[in-house]
Amino acid sequence: MKLKLLALGAVLAFGVSVAQAKPFKWASAGEISTWDIHSQNNALQNGIHAAVYESLVYYNSRTFKIEPVLATAWREVSPTQLRITLREGVKFHDGTPFTADDAVYSIQRAMAKTSNFAIYTQGIDRVVKVNANTIDIFTKGPNPVLLNQLTELRMMSKAWAEKNKSVEPKDIKATEETFAHRNAMGTGPYILKEWVPDQRMVFERNPNYWGKIDSNVTQIVYTPIKADATRMAALLSGEVDFVLDPTPQDLPRLRNNPNLKVIDGVENRTIFLGMDQHRDELVGSNIKGKNPLKDVRVRKALYQAIDIDTIHRVTMRGLSQPTGALVAPQVAGWSESVHKRYPYDVEAAKRLLAEAGYKDGFEVDFACPNNRYINDEQICQAVASMWAKIGVKAKLRTLPLVTYFPMIQRYEASIYMLGWGVPTFDALYTLQSLVRTVGQGGDGNYNLGRYSNPKMDAIVDRAKTETDPFIRPRLLTEALQLQNDDVVHIPLHNQIIPWAMKKSIDVVHRADNRIDWRLVKVN
Repeated sequence: MKLKLLALGAVLAFGVSVAQAKPFKWASAGEISTWDIHSQNNALQNGIHAAVYESLVYYNSRTFKIEPVLATAWREVSPTQLRITLREGVKFHDGTPFTADDAVYSIQRAMAKTSNFAIYTQGIDRVVKVNANTIDIFTKGPNPVLLNQLTELRMMSKAWAEKNKSVEPKDIKATEETFAHRNAMGTGPYILKEWVPDQRMVFERNPNYWGKIDSNVTQIVYTPIKADATRMAALLSGEVDFVLDPTPQDLPRLRNNPNLKVIDGVENRTIFLGMDQHRDELVGSNIKGKNPLKDVRVRKALYQAIDIDTIHRVTMRGLSQPTGALVAPQVAGWSESVHKRYPYDVEAAKRLLAEAGYKDGFEVDFACPNNRYINDEQICQAVASMWAKIGVKAKLRTLPLVTYFPMIQRYEASIYMLGWGVPTFDALYTLQSLVRTVGQGGDGNYNLGRYSNPKMDAIVDRAKTETDPFIRPRLLTEALQLQNDDVVHIPLHNQIIPWAMKKSIDVVHRADNRIDWRLVKVN
């Protein structure tokens, strides 16, 4: 009886009636790699982190306009100084107040050497505390996308990090763990109660949350289920309420099930293949003493050997938008011209290989995730069979995302698959990460083929500070076209994301494929 009364008191404290109080059970194929919010930049992980940790600003789920969260106001003091007023009365989950010290620390932590979030701090020179509720962000030059970058910089308690020896972010490429790797303590609407990697993650509603929650969910349970059939069975049996990544082949029966519904939306994520253009000799290849992938003719041959229409129709069952661009249409810098693909042409691909000196083809390592993107493993299997027709023997290996991402970030793949969403909705985020020469401050942080072109670097660096509304889009488009001309990567398609759920679930579909935890309802 005492336990029941305590539970009743907890529910009432949330502001949710007993009749309304609901758990929300969901699943997807992937698992997160860490709870350290500045360690690994991964969209699934960032979306889950947002239940517990909050940023200064965030995108409104319905309009995708930037709105205040832990900041209440901001103004440009000068082209290189942004003054941000912080929300008062906000408390971390341990009851301590959120202050300017935490905001300054969190942004500086994201700038640390072991952080994978430097792409979101690009252009920031320093962060200064003005008073307990105000900070100034000074930039190295004008930054037209600073607010967009801040949407992904979540706030951590400085005192908590110091107490738990987690001042620096965990190095995702290393095996050492910090307290912040397995534990979390933010200001968000939910509190992390349990994380058993590859099994379950449990959140409970924050009774002292400062903001409005248009939700009746008091507990969130996340279950990573890698196997497609098992994940679909969990939804059909009612074991889970929601699946983030239903399989394309199962969608017709899900749509026809009277107890379920499917919501579709175009994601701002492009799936592509990257290639090692740095090593003088590829690991595991039968070609010794040189690297075929350094030759643009070879890269173009691999591109033209891919029958993207068949992948779209058969592998993806229509759930893709074939593209020749490295960004989706919602992203600033995209144009019809950069969207145009090189034509599928097996004979042309063979001629290009012969011209490059590989008329008999070659062997190459090919790495793909098997639980990150829609039908990722099946796409790579299809591509490997297409390359075989031009004599390229791709030795395919697939890994779960938790081990796949650290592996490719150690430059251990000759050809690899990656999907790139654009949280800033501006192509600079993609260009700086993927085609800028590897350097400091987020430059080339996912340029895993280590492509380097001074002309590209000059365009990208200019775009970092260009604010002219006519010049800037031209710069972004020029850089995207140069990526196409150099075949730095092989774009495949933009994902179309279906969410499958019980009829009783209400959610708002987002172009970044994230659940807004403040808006989930179980009816």
